[in-house]
Amino acid sequence: MKTTTKKLWRLGILTLVALNLLLGVSPAAPNEPTFATIDVPGATDTFAFEINSVGEIAGWYFDADGVGHGYRLSNGLFTTIDVPGSVNTFSSGMNPAGQITGGYTDAENVDHGYLKSGDTFTPIDVPGAVSTPEASMINPAGDIVGVYCDNDTCHGFLRSKGVFSNIDPPDSAFAWCTGITPSGEIVGFYFDTKNAEHGFLLDKGGFSNIDVPGASWTDVFGNNARGDIVGAYGDSNGTTHGFLLHGGLFTTIDFPGALGTSAFSINPAGDIVGLYTGDDGHLHGYLLSRKQDNPLLSKK
Repeated sequence: MKTTTKKLWRLGILTLVALNLLLGVSPAAPNEPTFATIDVPGATDTFAFEINSVGEIAGWYFDADGVGHGYRLSNGLFTTIDVPGSVNTFSSGMNPAGQITGGYTDAENVDHGYLKSGDTFTPIDVPGAVSTPEASMINPAGDIVGVYCDNDTCHGFLRSKGVFSNIDPPDSAFAWCTGITPSGEIVGFYFDTKNAEHGFLLDKGGFSNIDVPGASWTDVFGNNARGDIVGAYGDSNGTTHGFLLHGGLFTTIDFPGALGTSAFSINPAGDIVGLYTGDDGHLHGYLLSRKQDNPLLSKK
């Protein structure tokens, strides 16, 4: 497994009163946030990586043979996504129109990003790159962010109207773009030249670091049009936790009973998807939602 791919897989109880307040819900409201596990039937491990504004979820899973497949979850139904000719496929981004982005490995063991529009797959390869491991996210305008690698390290990128732009925070030695809003705010994470790991926000041409107070490392994975940001951080004991950043305040997200939790995406309604490590040693996706009629909640 390549180092850049492992980065995503390294990846208590949530304080529901605090999250209610941050998401604009009264603590006394009956529709408090509720967790639901997302497991693709027959999979050994499942990742939930993106939730769009209409509640559809994209991610990937491993089958019993260890092969990775992307999926789309809509109206309670899973649809597998495999790039033709690939040996592994994963899905990490989806916009309201249902366009899906992600990455795949070809038969020659080279990594590429991709865009799926309808039934059409288009490779996303940064010109001159050794590999483009992931097209991480696509916004409603069709702008795509992700990561590409040269011979020395990896860099974030933006593809807008077919034109690629390099995105590297100041003092970065490795960078990965993971999210983009409809208005173009970009988030991601990077390692600085001292090997410290930070999240970042790129807004109107300016970079801001995002670091959970007291954390040993912080990664940012998703953002929404309201300015909410989600990601993961490590504590002093080496445990991974998810987080929500809203209005300058951090709230920890831990799937109940999990050994570790990450938060990957938040939609405009405040619904969050991510990943947790169960006591069975396997990885599971989850949905954190306050919509009690969501069909996924029956899977809790």
